[in-house]
Amino acid sequence: MKIDLHIHSREGSDGKWPLKDIFAEAARRDLKLISITDHDSIAAQAEAMELARQYGMHFLTGVEFNVTYTCPEYKDGKPFALDFLGYGFDIGNAPLQVKLEELRNFREKRATKILENLNREFQKEGLRLLTSDDLEAIQATVDGAFGRPHIANYLVQEGVVRDRQEAFDRYLLKCNVAKLPLSLGEASGLIRGAGGRLFLAHPADPNGTSLNVVSEDPARQQQIISHGMLDYIDGIECWHSRLSPEATASYGAFAKKHRLLVSGGTDCHQQPVMIGDVDVPDLVAEQFGFV
Repeated sequence: MKIDLHIHSREGSDGKWPLKDIFAEAARRDLKLISITDHDSIAAQAEAMELARQYGMHFLTGVEFNVTYTCPEYKDGKPFALDFLGYGFDIGNAPLQVKLEELRNFREKRATKILENLNREFQKEGLRLLTSDDLEAIQATVDGAFGRPHIANYLVQEGVVRDRQEAFDRYLLKCNVAKLPLSLGEASGLIRGAGGRLFLAHPADPNGTSLNVVSEDPARQQQIISHGMLDYIDGIECWHSRLSPEATASYGAFAKKHRLLVSGGTDCHQQPVMIGDVDVPDLVAEQFGFV
């Protein structure tokens, strides 16, 4: 069974493609089990469920949370970010909907503050300052959750930078504003309260939000999970487009030892299109009751 449980859409967050194109491509690639896991958003879930039905696919409700986490081993307990995936929850759950609305509203306020920071940098360089008209133009490009990639795209469009990477390197890392903090306990309570299960996402991703900021050694990372996360998570994303075979094997063994569920997916934002490219074993589907 071909499986991808980590895909982002344009309707829900920062995917490049709309759902209709994602599902058409997933069907072309013969996916049988799929999940759309947008950042802090379940806006696309109802449409995704219907598209999965039309294409004869199994669908698992999904969302990706950015969690503020601390451990004593990391810079004397300084908070850092980790991503967690929620699966199999009720999209009509009221507490989950309320919290996601709060996160979405804060994203818009955050974007305004980031633009203010950008203007300070632009003023130093003699560049045109961004106005409320620019903010509206950026918002018009947002189908899902407003984030820094949308601002980066606009800076490319306006000729301020050559590409999105330059936008982050020159401006958006320096001008960042912290997201609304969400604790692991809160994320776990929201997903479990809605009947779902919470998974640590891409735990050893060398290029993303992961435990690699603390240590690149999976054994050391797993000590951190053992000491502070096991009461709050139900599983770990062991197969991912940026996890090495060694990390996948190590985390698979760790999950088995602690009787955790396992998941896998590409983390596809359609840049490039790699839907279904990660070889996720059938046991992942079987855990969720799909055969």
